Amino acid sequence: MTPIDAGKRKNLGRGLSALFGEQEPEAQAAAPAAPAAVAAPANVPVTRLPLDLLGPSNLQPRRHFDETALDELAASIAEKGVLQPLLVRPDPNNAGRYEIIAGERRWRASQRAQVHEVPVHVTTLNDGEALEVALIENLQREDLTAIEEARGYKRLHDEFTHTQERVAEVVGKSRAHVANMLRLLTLPRAVQDLLESGQLTAGQVRPLIGQSDAEAIAKLIIKRGLSSRQAERLAKGFGRKRRLSVVPKDTDTAALEQSLEQATGYKVGITFDGKGGTVTVNYGSLEQLDDIVRRLSSGGRLKPRPDDADLDAEDLQHAS
Repeated sequence: MTPIDAGKRKNLGRGLSALFGEQEPEAQAAAPAAPAAVAAPANVPVTRLPLDLLGPSNLQPRRHFDETALDELAASIAEKGVLQPLLVRPDPNNAGRYEIIAGERRWRASQRAQVHEVPVHVTTLNDGEALEVALIENLQREDLTAIEEARGYKRLHDEFTHTQERVAEVVGKSRAHVANMLRLLTLPRAVQDLLESGQLTAGQVRPLIGQSDAEAIAKLIIKRGLSSRQAERLAKGFGRKRRLSVVPKDTDTAALEQSLEQATGYKVGITFDGKGGTVTVNYGSLEQLDDIVRRLSSGGRLKPRPDDADLDAEDLQHAS
């Protein structure tokens, strides 16, 4: 298979039907908001294949399928059939079987509708072209999460040697958009998982890129229900706090911290910005918090409780 020529590559950004020089057909019923992505060229016959000869592609960037939407599409297919042919290619690893390039959602819904065969258009795209087409179909339908989209771009870049400019051209996006999406993959995996599950949006997590406290900030954003703008302010506040905390302490401040730690049995931190500062007392459990409150409420006159003597260096480290 020769690579898609320049004319076809240019058309990819306008939709899969443009790849074949055809107009887009009417979208499958029960999904009116999704633009049609796969067209069956008039000059190439549409083939019908049994569902059990088809299978998902590992090049498919989409990993999450909405169960309710699948049920709705299955009901439509049970009534009217599959209106848009799937785009498939011979499975390179299993003779006689076919790999779905575009249309996995229709294939899954057809299984639920107990349909035995579906219309397909068989093509011979190579791996790089297949990934391009799968990305375009999902981007047109806005079916991908931000992380799925970013991982698709990364695969085009890493496995198929596409530059960011080339990726942008293929999918019909700006280079800045592609670059910003790729930066999401520098976030900690825990934050990526929150983004992929829909608990956070790309706008909420972008301010966390490069933050050493990204996971903690992400959890606060969710807990407080912050908007993207509020998340940005929160991230900036964490950044200022971190910059203050890394300023070397003078010997007097360090000695005072040590003295307070010995007196209270808890990890104590003191920061000073030239005008004022903060004193923090760290605790590792609600029981320790109760003890701190008791000590402060009594003016520090309480004797340590018996279990205070058990606080060793490991406890202090945990509390910090």
